[in-house]
Amino acid sequence: MKKCSTKMLLAGSVIALCLVTAQTGFAAKKEPAKKAPKTQEQPETAAISGKVVQTMNSGGYTYVEIENKGKKIWVAIGETKIKKGETVSFKPGAVMENFESKTLKRKFDRIIFSDGLATPQAAGAEAKPTGSKDKVVASKEKIKIDKPAVANAYTVEELYKKRATLNHKTVTVKGKVVKVSTGIMQRNWVHIQDGTGDAAKGTHNLVVTSTAETVPSKGDTLTATGTFFNDKDFGAGYKYDAIIENATFAK
Repeated sequence: MKKCSTKMLLAGSVIALCLVTAQTGFAAKKEPAKKAPKTQEQPETAAISGKVVQTMNSGGYTYVEIENKGKKIWVAIGETKIKKGETVSFKPGAVMENFESKTLKRKFDRIIFSDGLATPQAAGAEAKPTGSKDKVVASKEKIKIDKPAVANAYTVEELYKKRATLNHKTVTVKGKVVKVSTGIMQRNWVHIQDGTGDAAKGTHNLVVTSTAETVPSKGDTLTATGTFFNDKDFGAGYKYDAIIENATFAK
């Protein structure tokens, strides 16, 4: 009996050792953890060229699908006259994935917001960037709105004059909505005027952006509070001498 017990004990030890060895070997062969998929694309640094497959205008932008060597790419630029079948070349720009255009009511898996046309013969057809000093909204209506009696309040003209010192500061302005563009670069773009400033210089019109679900309507008189930026350049032709970002609105 004593010899049998000894043999059984030795056999059990051998089995246990084999199991430990097998488990250790399995763990050693276990695949390394996979890296998370890359979700952020780098900006395009070279011109994008191809034949226009389709094009559409919406919200101050022209959306163009081009094809080059069997590969199709969507490009967006400031509203421009482009015809189907043309061969065009675009300047580099920022790449956006899963971009949703609320004005078009469609989603783009990948789209490049280009700085404009690079094709020499087509450059003359390119429109001035929406919201820039050359594309401010003209209003025939005489607008006269007083500055709100709150802290850090300014007229539109004052914001332009003091833009260097107000950069990155919270400001408030009151005005009448003369234009609204929604869903561009994941923002709503609201143009307001209060009757101050110089229309010839473009200092009478101020662009205010917001990501709020409630969007003001053209003709509304409202007060906007947000962060002021001087010489803000979003790319794709959207450059502003003065702009208020991340604004909240009150009527």
